Amino acid sequence: MRINPFKAWRPAPELAEKVASVPYDVVTTKQAAALAEGNPHSFLHVVRAEIDLPPETGAYDDAVYAKANENLQKMMADGTLIREEEPCFYLYSQQMGDHLQYGIVAGCHIEDYENGLIKIHEKTRKVKEQDRTRYVDELNANTGPVFLTCKDSELVGRMMQQIAETEPLYKFTAPDGIIHTVWKIEEAGAIVTAFADVPAFYVADGHHRSASAASVGRMRREANPDHDGNEPYNWFLAVIFPESQLKILPYNRVMLDLGDQTDEEFFQALEKSFVINQTDQPDPSDSGTICMYANGKWFELTPKEAIPNDPVGALDVSVLQDRILAPLLGIDDPRESNRIDFVGGIHGTAELERRVNDGEAVIAFSLYPTTIEQLMAVADAGLLMPPKSTWFEPKLRSGLLVNTLN
Repeated sequence: MRINPFKAWRPAPELAEKVASVPYDVVTTKQAAALAEGNPHSFLHVVRAEIDLPPETGAYDDAVYAKANENLQKMMADGTLIREEEPCFYLYSQQMGDHLQYGIVAGCHIEDYENGLIKIHEKTRKVKEQDRTRYVDELNANTGPVFLTCKDSELVGRMMQQIAETEPLYKFTAPDGIIHTVWKIEEAGAIVTAFADVPAFYVADGHHRSASAASVGRMRREANPDHDGNEPYNWFLAVIFPESQLKILPYNRVMLDLGDQTDEEFFQALEKSFVINQTDQPDPSDSGTICMYANGKWFELTPKEAIPNDPVGALDVSVLQDRILAPLLGIDDPRESNRIDFVGGIHGTAELERRVNDGEAVIAFSLYPTTIEQLMAVADAGLLMPPKSTWFEPKLRSGLLVNTLN
């Protein structure tokens, strides 16, 4: 795989903790405003710039993109962000409790994305991809990295461990308790060589960010008669984690109604396809079973028919979608339905219980986490997972390293 060092814009050392923000897509405007309150350095002023505009401003209003660019330029001008003098790679670690993961921050080539060497496993939504494309184009920057993974490499792993034993550039604990550490790697050649033997990258999180980066690159390539493939717009910001570094949490579901069915009718229909047993365990013990919360009780659902052996059909999210959500509840496209909601595994099953108990939902489904091996098998086969199949935690902070396209 090709990777490239880049001249990052990054926080002044004393401001790193104040600048670094959660990604744009894990908070609402209201939540972003609360997190950034009293902190003019927060990168949420760039990635959720609507917090600095009148409340009635639409998410895709021209003013949002203009304000984001204005705020980014201000950070660059006033020293909140400083420019690296030479192109570099970086090592980025995150520690959440006992889990510690290391990834290499680098530029990845848009042609590798276009040619399928950077593999995807989810569809993008057109409106979100258009939004991110405009955002990257107008700011002339990748402000949040794409979360990539790859097969384990002994050489890459050994190099990351050696770098982690040196003095870091930044180290801080975010308000959510996650420890973020960044090291600068000035010797680029060895890193490039190490990744040259890696056969593919996989988008773990950031399908819209990677698609939009490729779209902007194509636009600029087509507009440049002297294009030679080496321009900065050919590369997009990514953090690459070897597979064994990562932790995937489940992406659970709650149903806001049962359609025209009563509880009794739904259970009767469910019994035709599943063995239903009441349980005191809200999390499935293994792949192949689903836990359901309804009427104040947890139930374990075991399919009566064999689970398919194909990469997509074998996923627990597929079993739920194909045998319950679509045929029994009429949710043919969960991306578009307003009768279903998704709850990241970081929130735990207690959040599922709360939503049902408070009347926000009528039933909830708890799933066994999709594995990295399953993700790679789906992507290698050129297939797509059902939406919201994986929840990666911890999330990459935005604003720690920014890649400009010139």
